[in-house]
Amino acid sequence: MAFSKKLLSTLIPAALLCATSANSNEDVISVPVATQAITIDGIANDSAWSASTWLPIDQHMIGEYPSKEDFSGRFKLLWDKDYLYLLAEITDDVLIDKIADPLDRYWDDDCLEIFLDEDASGGNHQFDFNAFAYHVALDNQVADIGPNNTDGSTNFILLNDHVNSVWKRDTNAPHKVYWELAIKIFDDSFTLPSNNPENIPVKLSADKTMGFMLAYCDNDASVEREHFLGSHKITPVNGDKNLGYIDASVFGKIKLVK
Repeated sequence: MAFSKKLLSTLIPAALLCATSANSNEDVISVPVATQAITIDGIANDSAWSASTWLPIDQHMIGEYPSKEDFSGRFKLLWDKDYLYLLAEITDDVLIDKIADPLDRYWDDDCLEIFLDEDASGGNHQFDFNAFAYHVALDNQVADIGPNNTDGSTNFILLNDHVNSVWKRDTNAPHKVYWELAIKIFDDSFTLPSNNPENIPVKLSADKTMGFMLAYCDNDASVEREHFLGSHKITPVNGDKNLGYIDASVFGKIKLVK
């Protein structure tokens, strides 16, 4: 996400954005079921991960394309009835978390961005919960955007209870980290506050299809992030490929399989 998002959403009507930015991510990623327990500890040595295939984070969205030493990434997915599990292997020569407030310009620090659309319906989700764009910071705080405040200002929110996240460095490769996450899946009936007892996570089962995309915000010390790469190719609108936080139609799709 970039702070120009409010301008973009003003210039491009939501209906036109969704119609124009729908990409060709027609290949559906099959996600195996976790047959053994997964411990979210950032060590990534659970045998269950061997059933999943590495997929790249290599689709350019913002900034120059980085060198492999500056940034490279790949990921795996698994699931059980309660969680979608994500393992990300990130090589990043400089880890930055310079902004203390987790709701202030979180996209300009290093973070994972997990895009999820429970029913794969696509469409605009910038200011509602038709889909989620979880920004997981290095301090494991999870930020997204909710419905606008009563004065019309953007409502940045924390959804820490949606994602259990732990990352650790690879002791043999100091610029490489392993990031393990267990993600609860919520549908578009989710409402604030997050602890509303009516917000019940969806139980997952085989053959379920969801919208999904993964991205990484990379900053080496600049005022704004320097690179933004994702798992899926996005067709630009007016030259802009930073559309995932607005339009779930640019996500890819995953299918849960046994």
